Amino acid sequence: MAFAALGAVGGTASAATGNSTPITYTVHPIAIQAASSLSSGGFVPSTCVKEVGLACYTPSIFHTAYQIPWTVNGEPAGTGTSVAIIDAYGSPTVAQDLATYDQTFGLPAANLHVYYPGGKPTYNPLQNHSETSWAEETSLDVQTVHALAPGATINLIVAANNAGNVLNNAEQYAITNHLGDVMSMSFGSPEAAIAGGGNNLQLQQADAIYQQAAKDGISVFASSGDSGASAGYPTANASFPASDPYVTSTGGTDLFANNKGVYQSEYTWNDSDPSTCPFGCQYGVFGATGGAPSSVFARPAYQSATGYATRTTSDVAFNASVYTATMIYLGFLGGPNNGFYFFGGTSEASPSWAAITADLDQAAGRDLGQMNPILYSLPTADFHDITVGNNALDGPGFSAGPGYDLPTGLGTPIVSKLMGSLAKGARLGYKA
Repeated sequence: MAFAALGAVGGTASAATGNSTPITYTVHPIAIQAASSLSSGGFVPSTCVKEVGLACYTPSIFHTAYQIPWTVNGEPAGTGTSVAIIDAYGSPTVAQDLATYDQTFGLPAANLHVYYPGGKPTYNPLQNHSETSWAEETSLDVQTVHALAPGATINLIVAANNAGNVLNNAEQYAITNHLGDVMSMSFGSPEAAIAGGGNNLQLQQADAIYQQAAKDGISVFASSGDSGASAGYPTANASFPASDPYVTSTGGTDLFANNKGVYQSEYTWNDSDPSTCPFGCQYGVFGATGGAPSSVFARPAYQSATGYATRTTSDVAFNASVYTATMIYLGFLGGPNNGFYFFGGTSEASPSWAAITADLDQAAGRDLGQMNPILYSLPTADFHDITVGNNALDGPGFSAGPGYDLPTGLGTPIVSKLMGSLAKGARLGYKA
């Protein structure tokens, strides 16, 4: 899809003129340990809210609330597709934790493969304080994809560290070897923190990778961020790689569903807004969804109706609040610290949309490829339109409203309707 690029992206920059300052990517999974009594009780959302002030959502809740089928054409959703997950450092117990998760929630055994294109890192949280966050992120990504696309092959590609060139190499490895029909990246850097903006050589390298993915028919997703529209800077700025026009940016919401998963309502995720922070907000502010205009990329053709001059994030959204948490198992923390955790952050939204797209690929019988031009062309009825809330957190932000908005994009998925638009005739199976 044609788009005009700002800075030097897609232009004439070279190693001699580009900015060689490295990009450091971060993740921000938000986790609170759950009492074992909640797990033994089957994680009932109303019970969790009553006892700890946090909802506890399981795979079945999300399948019902967002109308995600368990089977497509008689096979587990996602069958015949693969999802590539890019993370740094990885988790030493990723396979065992996924097996525990699957057993707890009655999911089939996963087809998980782990790749270390730059060598396998040794997990040592004392060596680098971010390793624990990346291990948590890895667990969140893998378990989320398997929950929503239980038939998909999961290919986890682990970078040796979180430097921009190292993660770029992991992404390139995934694309070159076609390790995913869909690729998920739950990390980012505020554009304001990237030296040289569009002239940054690592940003240019990443953009070239995402363009290659689009040419190869691979859908790419990234999180829009967990620190509001400004990410701690004086002005609003988008997160990269979510701001890249070839990437689908996923924002976050507070999803309200009953114990059976029936959808009730949804707000923009922003814990700092007392009018929308759920259940009395007794733990304070964890964060708020990203979503802002890009200072690097001009408006792509598929966003021509947004009214903004530049590329904007988010494109779509999914539940992301720790107050309306997804339950994830961690087994690398040791002893009593191992167990299920309440998780939040837009790093939940990226693998969720990646999994849903794998389901859509299966139903359509082909790789849908770059998703943004498709998503922006769909009927508004295919999405829950989020009209309440904003993403101003310690700085400027934007309000949700009817139709497209920056915090939540086009909205959250109604997967049965997406299937109807993109895969007419597919047989969808739901659990009673």
